[in-house]
Amino acid sequence: MSLLGTGLALAGPDGRVLWINPALGEALDVGPRSAVGQELVTLMREPGLAGQLERVRAEGRGFHLRSVTLGLARGRELLADLLLQPLDEGRVLVEVHPLSADMGSGSTPLSATLRGFAHEVKNPLAGLRGAAQLLQRRVRDDDLRALAAMVIAEADRLAALADGLLRHGGAARIVPVNVHELLERLEQLVLAEPDPLHLRHDYDPSLPDTLGDGDRLLQVLINLARNAREAGAAHLLLRTRVEHGARLGERTVRAALRIDVVDDGPGVADEVRDSLFQPLVSGRPDGSGLGLALSREIALEHGGDLRYVSRPGETVFSLYLPMERAHD
Repeated sequence: MSLLGTGLALAGPDGRVLWINPALGEALDVGPRSAVGQELVTLMREPGLAGQLERVRAEGRGFHLRSVTLGLARGRELLADLLLQPLDEGRVLVEVHPLSADMGSGSTPLSATLRGFAHEVKNPLAGLRGAAQLLQRRVRDDDLRALAAMVIAEADRLAALADGLLRHGGAARIVPVNVHELLERLEQLVLAEPDPLHLRHDYDPSLPDTLGDGDRLLQVLINLARNAREAGAAHLLLRTRVEHGARLGERTVRAALRIDVVDDGPGVADEVRDSLFQPLVSGRPDGSGLGLALSREIALEHGGDLRYVSRPGETVFSLYLPMERAHD
């Protein structure tokens, strides 16, 4: 774990540092060895962290602290999300995901996860595109040719997304996005699958464009629809709304655009409800545990959030995107 770009610290039952990795040591301007034995709250210059560490140990479950300001060396500050995970013997693992570029590696929390994913998909995408091109040239049926063209277009979209993530920082390409156009593209992809889900939509036609990276947001919607299908759902409802006074992390926005993906599957299993958005956590034995983690990170990157409520027969995943600047 010492080679990870993400800042990591291991705190003992007394809140003192047992270990930190080089990425966090560089950001805090402290040697990993000299950090051992210091109080973590003092090292990070964040007094409120003590109570959160105690809460993690007492309740035995992880917590995600958003937009925490940490004190760095030479009077600098770092705005970051903290992920606190309980371990055995009262120890707590703390992950530091910067929301600014001050972490020594220069990576964002989004790119740290997605860039590894991008490496894995590039070769299969090239093979997929090549096979679709051969199919398009050899078949005479217009419908099959159209489906092959759709596969090629999606492979190109994902390849461009992977290339963007592999560039330094993996910054999103922020442009005006019409969410209903994204949902129309999603419908085309869903209906092109064998034995497709039955789709309904309930759109608010008055919604304005939002600012975002359309390819990444479409990937969130595809992940949600795919999860619904793989969970055994038969019907999918796509719904758009405006939610006023929405709470996104530690801030409130006057209005947020909300996209609901509603399925009639069996619901989220009890054993993964509290950790569903964490990497490598899946409710299915054959699941990768990446789709929802990546989707949540994309939502956070856009200043929004991804949430869910679930019961047998109805699971609702809601993607929130702020429509204007936040206020206190």
